[in-house]
Amino acid sequence: MEQVGFIGLGMMGKPMAMNLVSKGVSVTSLDAAGVTIPGAAAAADAAALAQAARLVILMLPDSGIVASVMAALLPALQPGSLVVDMGSSEPGETRRWAAALGQKGCGMLDAPVSGGVTKARAGTLAIMVGGGDADYARAEPVLKAVGENLIRTGGIGSAHAMKALNNYVYAAGLLAVSEAAQMAEAQGLDLGIFASVLNASSGRNIASETKLAQEMTSGRYAGGFQLGLMRKDLETAGSISEQTGVAADMLQLCRGVWTEALSEYGPKVDNTEIHRFIKSRPVTV
Repeated sequence: MEQVGFIGLGMMGKPMAMNLVSKGVSVTSLDAAGVTIPGAAAAADAAALAQAARLVILMLPDSGIVASVMAALLPALQPGSLVVDMGSSEPGETRRWAAALGQKGCGMLDAPVSGGVTKARAGTLAIMVGGGDADYARAEPVLKAVGENLIRTGGIGSAHAMKALNNYVYAAGLLAVSEAAQMAEAQGLDLGIFASVLNASSGRNIASETKLAQEMTSGRYAGGFQLGLMRKDLETAGSISEQTGVAADMLQLCRGVWTEALSEYGPKVDNTEIHRFIKSRPVTV
């Protein structure tokens, strides 16, 4: 595999980059907070990283930060470079950057991931990939070093769109599980048994399986994904609703509750704290 530049060593990016190093990939890293990883070279800035690697992975929180990084990265990229945005960016922005890269003779893929910190550490992430076939073939060996389920989604921007819609469905499920748990608790029902009922029945979802007992009713609230990032993905889904003309009434209700939670707790708390927010609301009679 070719030399890889990796920008963004946060909760997800750091274990992903460490997996690349552990599998023999030569990595040059860059992180705004100065985080480094053993076995990887550290670039002084985006321009230095662009000179060191022609395949560059971005694992950044949002499109605004991607834009600031790309503004420094793009002028220094070598012709034939490939940028792979593995964060959850806004699809329209992804297409805009792909066009800018194309004008310089470079390529782009959008390759957001799903599976959280646990799967990032294990190298078993699900990765949605949008973009051209030749770019995908080039990046595939690197992507397989951090994920086990690669799903081709279509043209550039399609993966970021699907990731936002996926996270909307997850956020809605997490909210529904939180509300159902509060109602169950108010009736004196055993929440452990309730979780078992959900997971053996038609109400089963990823929130009931991996969050209800483990993070929410336990009070641990450490699922590994920030509430602010969840709200950001809901806004991306909202922009897709507006662009397509689909009313998406449930999405609008969901966005409203998550916006209230964000105002109450701030963006940095874990997304599973939506359960604590639901519990904190006054009981209506």
